[in-house]
Amino acid sequence: MGMLKEFREFAMKGNIVDLAVAVIIGAAFGKIVTALTETIIMPIISLVMGKGGVEDLSVKLGSTVFPIGKLLQAVIDFILVAFVLFLIVKAMNSIMKKKEVPVPVAPPEEIVLLREIRDELKK
Repeated sequence: MGMLKEFREFAMKGNIVDLAVAVIIGAAFGKIVTALTETIIMPIISLVMGKGGVEDLSVKLGSTVFPIGKLLQAVIDFILVAFVLFLIVKAMNSIMKKKEVPVPVAPPEEIVLLREIRDELKK
């Protein structure tokens, strides 16, 4: 029973739950970026290239065909996801910096009393 309790405590720690939520949101975000790439960005690239799209690119060496277009598609998806995540993290960091206003800490009573004594002795 002890191991089950330990596992439950481990699984319910904030970091693990946050990580699980991040993975799920990341997967959903990846699908959105893939859809954006396939429906908007790749058709624009296809218009410029005059071909069916990046996925149709291939290299033929002898009788072997290497479909490099699929790799290029994955690289473009990755770059888009990484760039958007960079922008999100940068925005979050700037928001967090704005929220962190240092609150002046009042000095201890002894320090205040000593300062008052010092000021009185200067008079």
